[in-house]
Amino acid sequence: MDHPIRRPEEILAFRSLRQIFAAKPKVIWAVNPTDSVLSALQVMADKDIGCVVVLEGGALVGIVSERDCARAVLANKSPETTTIADIMVRNVVTANLSHTFADCLRLMHQHSIRHLPVVDRDQTVAVVSIRDLLSEAVAHHAKIITELERERMTMFTSTA
Repeated sequence: MDHPIRRPEEILAFRSLRQIFAAKPKVIWAVNPTDSVLSALQVMADKDIGCVVVLEGGALVGIVSERDCARAVLANKSPETTTIADIMVRNVVTANLSHTFADCLRLMHQHSIRHLPVVDRDQTVAVVSIRDLLSEAVAHHAKIITELERERMTMFTSTA
C-alpha cells in the first residue's frame, strides 16, 4: 500500500488562517473606545464570546476581554461609567490571513493571550481564539484517526 506524502496544507501546523476560515466566515463583534465597560460585557454575554475588538473609525485601536472587564470591576471601577478606553489593551498583537495555525499558537503563547485579531489590508476580518484553534485541532485529528482506521481495515481485509 502506498503512503502518499501529505501536502503542507494538509498538515494542521501549516494550514493558514485563510484556509481555516474559508469554510466558516467569522463575524467581528466590536465596541467603540467611548462605550462603557457594561456595554462591552453585554455584547460578550449576548454573543457568547470572550472578547471584543475596539474599533475607532474602522481602525483597530484595542481589544477588551472578559478578564479585563472583571479586573476593572474588582478595582472598584463602575462598569456603567468606566469607558472601554480606560481598560482596553492598546498594543494589540495581531495575525494576518497568511499566518499558520502554528504561528497563531506561538503568538498566543509568547504574549500570554487567548484572542488574536486577524487583520487583512488594515481591516480587522476575524478574531481567532485559543478555543477556535483547539476545535480545529480536534476536528483535524478526528479526520486523521478516521483515515488511519480506514487504512488499517484495508490492510486487515487484504491480508485475510
